[in-house]
Amino acid sequence: MADLDVVGDHEPVLSQEGLRRSSISLAFFKFIGAVLLASAACFLFIGSFNAWTPETENHSLPLEEQDGLNIRPLMKESSVREQQLKKEVCDLSVGEWVPNPVGPAYTDKTCDGIPGYNNCLKNGRPDRGYLYWRWKPRFCDLPPFDPVTFLDAMRDKTWAFIGDSIYQNHVHSLLCQLSQVEEPQVLYHDQSFDIITFYFPSHNFTMYEIWAPLLVQYETIPGDSTQKYMNLHLDILDSKWTRFYNQYDYMVLSGSPWFYKPSIIFEKSEVIGCHYCPGLELKEYGAAKAYGKALQLSLNFIATSEHKPFVIVRTWPPSHYEAGDSPTERVCNRTKPFREGEISGAPADLTMREVEIEEYEKAAPIGARNGVRIELLDFYHSFLLRPDGHPGPYGTYHPFEGGKKQNDENDCIHWCLPGPIDTVNDMLMKMVINGDAHDSASAML
Repeated sequence: MADLDVVGDHEPVLSQEGLRRSSISLAFFKFIGAVLLASAACFLFIGSFNAWTPETENHSLPLEEQDGLNIRPLMKESSVREQQLKKEVCDLSVGEWVPNPVGPAYTDKTCDGIPGYNNCLKNGRPDRGYLYWRWKPRFCDLPPFDPVTFLDAMRDKTWAFIGDSIYQNHVHSLLCQLSQVEEPQVLYHDQSFDIITFYFPSHNFTMYEIWAPLLVQYETIPGDSTQKYMNLHLDILDSKWTRFYNQYDYMVLSGSPWFYKPSIIFEKSEVIGCHYCPGLELKEYGAAKAYGKALQLSLNFIATSEHKPFVIVRTWPPSHYEAGDSPTERVCNRTKPFREGEISGAPADLTMREVEIEEYEKAAPIGARNGVRIELLDFYHSFLLRPDGHPGPYGTYHPFEGGKKQNDENDCIHWCLPGPIDTVNDMLMKMVINGDAHDSASAML
């Protein structure tokens, strides 16, 4: 790795303190060091996110009480999906979770790069049923991810994954599956690990992992421990992902619950409102409106660009907090998927998904006229049905060992690895290599 070029103006990756040599490459241990730092950032995210995310419903109540909380049955989303069913196309968002006796493609024993906050097996989660389900689309097959085929197809290509810790969750899943064939090397990272480049030398395949949770520029404003704000600039794209844009052959763009956080909204360097800012005497702008503007700016940049990658917009990630008034009391302790009709999701999250659909439908035709392919990976509904796939208390190592009482917040946002999030790899391969969700043609570049 000493002879590899540094991308951009950052120094090459240095060896991470505390990593031991073993049978795998030193470069892959650098990947583990990056993952550990990401783990620490994730716990900060969980704590701050819980303070401002909309309250989710109590799905543990009897069905008659659930009716009063609007968690059954699917309403608006159901009608939309019924229209999709009539089209009889391979819509990956329409289907069901079915038993899968084969189980996961990797475990904590075969992948050393699982972050601590996702490593439910190592952390002592006692049940294993959540590992034995697969997503079955209604009108087409969804073969399991094949890392050999994927790497061969992506020879000399570059992917970029852009978003927050939920997208990082998926990146680590993909790296675990690919590492069963070839161990990735960390080509470089910046000082804050906001940008990490993984490289598969045998295939000359590069993956960018880019932390850009809001897609647009933002700054965190120092404040007291109870209230912190962000300055959110809706007319300036986050340069962390636009900086290397011309190098991407494929990119996956995802929204983030960070839009729920308290923020002061700017356009043209002037304050135009805020979100969740009691006491500041500013007009409430709204999280959904801010997200719509950020997504519109991002997709317009992509659709009209001279560079023409294949772009996949991944929809909003659901969470499954139940019961309790405080973050430490809320849980996600289910052990099997919901059945269709048992949950409709948080209204605020459904609104965010509607924003994504609207902006995607506006941008995709513009991109098509410009030779830029933009597709939608709508995983909201399929993952809404998987309340069993979150770490819960097992985002920390053996949280109840020795009879100790749990003090950490349950993680009902991110996903166990291995776990349901591995299905996104199946979906990406279906869209890009095996024929996408809208026609029979491959999306290979």
